[in-house]
Amino acid sequence: MTVNEFVNELSSVSLPDVFNPYRDVCEFSDDENSPGIRCRNLSLLLDAISKQRVSSVWLGRDLGYRGGRRTGIALTDEVHLAILEDNFGITGVAKATVGDESLRERTATHVWKMLCLLDQPILLWNAFPFHPFEKGKPLSNRCHTAREFDSCREILMTLLDWLQPTIIVALGADAESALKKLDFPCCRVRHPSYGGEKDFARQIREIYDLES
Repeated sequence: MTVNEFVNELSSVSLPDVFNPYRDVCEFSDDENSPGIRCRNLSLLLDAISKQRVSSVWLGRDLGYRGGRRTGIALTDEVHLAILEDNFGITGVAKATVGDESLRERTATHVWKMLCLLDQPILLWNAFPFHPFEKGKPLSNRCHTAREFDSCREILMTLLDWLQPTIIVALGADAESALKKLDFPCCRVRHPSYGGEKDFARQIREIYDLES
């Protein structure tokens, strides 16, 4: 599967109470061009990955409304788009939402703080690649359901089979559970949100043998 085919597959998915940033337009922060910009952001990232050896994948649960819902990049908010470009040596990643404000997400902040300590590009992804929200509350976060995961499990399988990473870091129990369903071994770490940032940082340092 090519990068374009992969992104096209993502953009074809439509599910109830799920925002697909590669096809859907957010009434609060987007214009008609926003899904296309997010598709391009992801395509640029995957194109860069296809040209270099990326041996690690960090897997979260699903996109958050302040992060990947807006950028199209897992575990990455608008504040960290420029750092993502530097990390992968790419140009052209753009803010997809309207207005001057760039939102910051707590999880993305802690994830990128640790990524900046490593001298290697790491792919960020999610067990469920879209933003599930509570019914009637599009700017909320919820965990994806088992049925939602099953409807998209082939997307995760395709990505991991393509990359063949030597290290998969699962951010929290939900990400670990998804990988177990697909028989991919992983290193589970504490999710950095809601008081887990210190444990998360310590565990990442241990996995990558970083000095404290």
